[in-house]
Amino acid sequence: MAQNKQEQDSTKAEKLDEVLVKAVRVDAKSPITHTNLSKKEIAKRNLGQDIPMLLNFLPSVVTTSDAGAGIGYTGLRIRGVSSQSTNVTINGIPYSDAESLGTFWVNLGDFASSVENLQVQRGVGTSTNGSGAFGASINILTDGFSREASGEISNSFGSFNSRKHTVKFSTGLMNDHFEIAGRLSNIESDGYIDRASTSLKSYFLQGSYVDDNTLIKAITFGGNNVTYQSWFGIDANQLREDRRFNPAGQFTDENGDTQFYDNEVDDYRQDHYQLHWNERINRNWSTNIGLNYTYGRGFFEQFREDDDFATYGFDELTVNGQTVNTTDLVRRRWLDNDYYVFNASANYKNNEIDLVFGTSISHY
Repeated sequence: MAQNKQEQDSTKAEKLDEVLVKAVRVDAKSPITHTNLSKKEIAKRNLGQDIPMLLNFLPSVVTTSDAGAGIGYTGLRIRGVSSQSTNVTINGIPYSDAESLGTFWVNLGDFASSVENLQVQRGVGTSTNGSGAFGASINILTDGFSREASGEISNSFGSFNSRKHTVKFSTGLMNDHFEIAGRLSNIESDGYIDRASTSLKSYFLQGSYVDDNTLIKAITFGGNNVTYQSWFGIDANQLREDRRFNPAGQFTDENGDTQFYDNEVDDYRQDHYQLHWNERINRNWSTNIGLNYTYGRGFFEQFREDDDFATYGFDELTVNGQTVNTTDLVRRRWLDNDYYVFNASANYKNNEIDLVFGTSISHY
């Protein structure tokens, strides 16, 4: 009897954690093609590259990397459909950008180190929260609570001076109810493409309260990326001559020589704050309430050669009798945004019925 009770408690804890993604996940009986990846499967490939690169081995997944090393600006297409039609959620909270509908994985440096499991749905999926899932859905569940205290230091090194340094810890359950866990990561890479350097700093911090029928989690995670721009294309002739050529930041100096601006970078920071309350009412009913606030801010910087005054509302100048209406300049384009989400759902389940219903409200 003692062994059976222990197994039941373990099942309860696992299911309470899974309630976070119940509304956006499918199971083996669902008529949706999907793949589940566990923490152990992700860890085998997690050497510092972004999440799209870790999913590259899955069916119908094609990944791209601006810098060519899988670190920095990366993307993926599933079944040939653009990322704007891929719905991404983290703990049931929409992550896809509310403005462009794309997903900027560069703001989640080393996030794979804090993922408990994820599900990739190929084709039309469970687009209950966020953007439409016409191409695919990627539903991520972050680290579950740990009963045992632990600590981890991880270092990875690779081509093009790429390296990842990660520190993780967990207090384990204190007084059988409370746990605090966290992670700090730093990823650097020179990139395969010329000057396509990347510097990613990220964090993850989680506080959990656990009881027989209650799981409350307060989670914050985020990061800062400073990435030299490398998202411009080159033509076939340039590809044959120098496939690593990067036109970003290119200008001509006063001697007519080609130069490259040192700080042609994308510099952006994003912080996420989530609060989740999962409650098991009885054997059939469970509920979940999720709150999220995301604060994003940053810029990309560019050297502009012979830019028109009219672009910036400048008046023409007359110098030594000649009209001047263009100039070299450095500009920054800023982004500052706030994103709020409220999720509430209830699940009724018996031997024959598994019903999930609820609501999601967001403001960007």
